[in-house]
Amino acid sequence: MNSDTIVDVQDVSRVYRMGEIEVHALRGVSLQIQRGQAIGIMGPSGSGKTTLLNLIGALDRPTRGRVVIDDVDITEMSDDALTTVRRNKISYVFQFFNLLPVLTAYENVELPLLIAGVVEDARKEQVDHLLSLVGLTERAEHRPDELSGGEQQRVAIARALAKPKGSASSIVVLADEPTGDLDYNTGKEILDILVSLTKGEGGTLITVTHDPEVGEKMDYVYRMRDGQIENPK
Repeated sequence: MNSDTIVDVQDVSRVYRMGEIEVHALRGVSLQIQRGQAIGIMGPSGSGKTTLLNLIGALDRPTRGRVVIDDVDITEMSDDALTTVRRNKISYVFQFFNLLPVLTAYENVELPLLIAGVVEDARKEQVDHLLSLVGLTERAEHRPDELSGGEQQRVAIARALAKPKGSASSIVVLADEPTGDLDYNTGKEILDILVSLTKGEGGTLITVTHDPEVGEKMDYVYRMRDGQIENPK
């Protein structure tokens, strides 16, 4: 794999069984994503977008084919090894934020660094930096129910970029309809923050969306239909 390629999906198919019925969610999908890009994946419901995102995010395994993340083939890894990949290389931004309600904004962003064993001083430096980037320094001690939807999504973006120091260029941020639960103006603002911060911090962004305006912000857009990728933008 080219050293600039951070995600390499090779002829991947995913078949789910529902009793006697086989559901072909993906049919021979191949794509390569370069380090530092912002990529959109668009298509109608049932086209395979989320299945593809889950395979890249090490949450599912292909029925056939290979998934390589940052030169590491994750296709047949053990569950423990996949957990390490997710902790060190993969981050998620969800439509409904998925913040822990009992933790403050600061603590939500700090959590992945705690899990990764980052020492306290380095954690504080990084959390303060990320909260400053998303404009929430003054809201650091507020819990999610004290924040607006847009503020919660900013916290989620900061949390997604919270990885051990030196790993920024290996971070793949996966965003599943990240603006879907926000009003138009807030969604536009959040999208700008998500793209600029992910790329500015050295990461790579892959966004699943139905919104063509989100697609306009991406470097490339892959369009999916019936479990296959059509030509990119």
